[in-house]
Amino acid sequence: MNPSTAQARVIVDELVRNTVSHVVLCPGSRNAPLSLALYEAASAGKLRLHVRIDERGAAFLALGIAARTGRPVAVMCTSGTAAANFHPAVLEADRAGVPLIVLTADRPPELRAAGANQVIDQHQLYGGAVRYFDELAVAERRAGQNSYWRSQICRAWNAAYGEWRCGPVHLNVPFREPLVPDTGPDADEWFESLEGRAGGARWTELPDFGALPAFVVPSARHGLVIACDAGVRAASEWAEQHGWPVVSETGGLGLGGATAMGSGAWLLGIEEFIAEHKPEQVLCIGRPTVFRQVQGLLSDPDVEVLLVRPDSDWPAPAHNVRQVGQWFDEPTKPADPEWLARWQRADAAAGVAVRDALAEEPWPSGLALAAELVDALPEDSLLVVGSSNPTRDVALAAGIRPDVLVHRNRGVAGIDGTVSTAIGAATVHRGHSYALIGDLTFLHDANGLLTGSAEQRPDLTIVVLNDDGGGIFSLLEQGAPEHGASFERVFGTPHGADLGALCAAYRVPHSVAATRTELRAALRPEPGLRIVEVRVDRSRHRDLHARVRAAVARDVAGNGR
Repeated sequence: MNPSTAQARVIVDELVRNTVSHVVLCPGSRNAPLSLALYEAASAGKLRLHVRIDERGAAFLALGIAARTGRPVAVMCTSGTAAANFHPAVLEADRAGVPLIVLTADRPPELRAAGANQVIDQHQLYGGAVRYFDELAVAERRAGQNSYWRSQICRAWNAAYGEWRCGPVHLNVPFREPLVPDTGPDADEWFESLEGRAGGARWTELPDFGALPAFVVPSARHGLVIACDAGVRAASEWAEQHGWPVVSETGGLGLGGATAMGSGAWLLGIEEFIAEHKPEQVLCIGRPTVFRQVQGLLSDPDVEVLLVRPDSDWPAPAHNVRQVGQWFDEPTKPADPEWLARWQRADAAAGVAVRDALAEEPWPSGLALAAELVDALPEDSLLVVGSSNPTRDVALAAGIRPDVLVHRNRGVAGIDGTVSTAIGAATVHRGHSYALIGDLTFLHDANGLLTGSAEQRPDLTIVVLNDDGGGIFSLLEQGAPEHGASFERVFGTPHGADLGALCAAYRVPHSVAATRTELRAALRPEPGLRIVEVRVDRSRHRDLHARVRAAVARDVAGNGR
């Protein structure tokens, strides 16, 4: 057996022993030893192999699987720009705390020095975005290689799963030729044992991370919980027990109980309401990234911020965070029941105002689409929400659905790889899966639809809100009338793409839902991957949001706040 084959087989075997059950592979020449070893392991039922030809999409596919399972997923590619295309997903995994094990094949040092083909500097390629980096020594026929290879895989897995926070790790693996297994009677012979520990155990057993977490202890009667992607349900239970209103960046999705504010994002944006109902403390769970009104509240010097986030990279808009911990404990002061009651009355009034305002608007709009989609989801569905407008539309217009599981790439909040992320998450979700994304997000990762005939396509319905360009900018300062002359060229960026023709090229079913009835029909659970397009007039976004905001402010004020 040649050294490259021996090393690759040991790496794959030790990954399996470290509970890695999903591996995403991009084909290439230099990573051929890993490709063949993975094929053998998958054929033996030791892992599930996902093959993709686009490295950027492959890495986001792995991220989606890892985010949904909470377990490390390995993604592998050849050398050169292939490895660079993993970078966006590595950045997202870093900020979102998703465990990825990135293995990049490389040329050995003597070929790099010779200016060989397909060579870039892959040492520390992803910089500080990874929890751990190592370049394995080039495999040689000498004693101790098996234990060295296995030990390094254990180190990488340990760093990815995280003593303090999950995240990506990077192993760069130089391979010398031959890159394919030897043939002949001695093809599987190696001068020392390549076996792992007995009973399928890891080479290095690591202790469970059982240290007691640092607790955040609320100490005010008038408080508010802001729940981001992590710990939404636990935060909802705590808030209901202690009488604090809870607002989520995903709206009412994942929330339950009497303290859940389905219209909380609207309420936080009404200055008059907040002036009269300003919390003394805000218990923030996770990392807020979507709404300016949330950032504004966290920046208020009169509001104490308690942050639950299990690492040292905490958000502090005004650098005023009083306490950071990994979880939250009992408050030191009893709740004020009238405080919660006032928030509940305002939330109910805001919810009615949003529904009534949208009922008067022509169909469709982004807000109405989000409300209709979430209402139609089957129980225990997975909903992957794209960045930009979709994540805001869901939070602002969707109702309370504690039975819906939500995933968003909000680590760095980019539109990169969202189609691939949704496919990855849906692949391991036990139930119906849906995604709501914008047209630019879809076009940016349309190659995520490209799968080989031997690859599994999950049961996933991707709803694309097509407003022919950058609709998010319509709601920002750039969308004001005084910037109208430049808006379309440098912000709106209309593309005129035919999404149906694009889907046909990938052999993915596509339909257009022009009415609510057609949308409901298209959302009925069906097997396989499909695209549902809803076309929206982008020029209506700004005025629509202004009308709904005014209706909420009027009805909340009329309800006595």
